[in-house]
Amino acid sequence: MVKIGSALLVAERGEIRRDWLDLLAADIARCRSRGQDVILVSSGAIAVGRRHLGLVGTRLRLEEKQAAAATGQIRLAHAYQEALARYRITVAQILLTLEDTEARRRHLNARATFSQLLALGAVPVVNENDTIATSEIRFGDNDRLAARVAQMTSADMLVLLSDIDGLYTADPRKDADACHIPLVGEIGPEIEAMAGEAAPGYSSGGMVTKLAAARIATGAGCQMLISRGVPQSRPGAAPLAAIEAGERATLFLPRGEPRSARKAWIAGTIEPSGVIVVDDGAALALRRGRSLLPDGVVTVEGVFERGDAVVVRTRAGIEAGRGLSAYSSADIRRIAGHKSSEIAAILGYRGRDEIIHRDDLVVTEDR
Repeated sequence: MVKIGSALLVAERGEIRRDWLDLLAADIARCRSRGQDVILVSSGAIAVGRRHLGLVGTRLRLEEKQAAAATGQIRLAHAYQEALARYRITVAQILLTLEDTEARRRHLNARATFSQLLALGAVPVVNENDTIATSEIRFGDNDRLAARVAQMTSADMLVLLSDIDGLYTADPRKDADACHIPLVGEIGPEIEAMAGEAAPGYSSGGMVTKLAAARIATGAGCQMLISRGVPQSRPGAAPLAAIEAGERATLFLPRGEPRSARKAWIAGTIEPSGVIVVDDGAALALRRGRSLLPDGVVTVEGVFERGDAVVVRTRAGIEAGRGLSAYSSADIRRIAGHKSSEIAAILGYRGRDEIIHRDDLVVTEDR
């Protein structure tokens, strides 16, 4: 996953930096050619749109930012489409608010969309939905948005392309003795004290927000790297290629693998909304790493909706696992004991084959 700051993508007068975007497109094509999925989190919609609405040079109110985003996002999406079309890569636009990542059902819907787009070979381009976000719920910067998306999609690596090549012991713009830190294993008070202020211009981030993003990403088992979007040691090079060739950066190490971190969250921090009772065969299948299918369900306790957290128990009342249900309690009652191939005929629509997919399931011991 790659996050692009406004200052990299948008010039002072609000024009999109097409030459730089072409370099990034070459990077993306190269990553895709070696089998890597790529998600972009891109700032710049407000910076582009404000120029076309005559809002340049003013401090924008929330409603003016929303208006600028509405017109700028169209131009931004078109620019990405043109740049990647040269490599026959399809671009998909996803706009998110903070609530979309915190409300569990919205989170699951967004995660499923990302998964499907990547499976179909598209490159999702994500931005905050500034046109509807309010001051109370908006992310406020795309560093943290990128980290939330990395968490949502179980990304392996988040690269923040910025106007600085990583974390320093002090703000290098103000302190000539500031030392670059290439590797961070843990974000403690000492590391947090090194963060400076945001750079002037369109950027709303700064090292403070980048460290906040690093906490989110590394806590989800994702590595995070900060580097310059315009390489200094290799002028004219594509930014990701320059990083691979040794461009200076700061790497933040995760605290666990993406899936294990997510499953730890499912097991320990979600309040279950109901119970699914399964037969002994299904319980055995879960212990072997399988998903929970409808034919293994005996009964359902409680009322819950798709995406809610539930406990899985055996007939004897022993907890077998915890997970995120792909169906509501009402629908599970209707398809319990049936084959997955019968779901569409019973419910009138075809959802997942699994009641709980193994990626959304944690096998647990009785508590």
